[in-house]
Amino acid sequence: MHRCGGLSELAEANAEVQQICDEMKVHAEQKAGTTFEIFAAKSYKTQVVAGRNYFIKVHVGDEECIHLRVYKKLPCYGGDLELSDLQYPKAHQDSIEYF
Repeated sequence: MHRCGGLSELAEANAEVQQICDEMKVHAEQKAGTTFEIFAAKSYKTQVVAGRNYFIKVHVGDEECIHLRVYKKLPCYGGDLELSDLQYPKAHQDSIEYF
């Protein structure tokens, strides 16, 4: 468990996180100005806010990754997902930090 506002420990991506990435792929491609043949979630951290921020490392091909910050609204506000920001390009060894 992590304190409110702080980032959680790094965790391996699961089906829920991959589903978030699948929904955000087109938005990430628009923001990065490129298309990604591979878009596989590798690991993530979360941050509890008025909802939840997901900081996700996504493999996008070769040695490149992209870091996504996705905001998930509280269920009472619809539970929608929003791509808040991204960092590209990133390497596999780059750690996920707040951005």
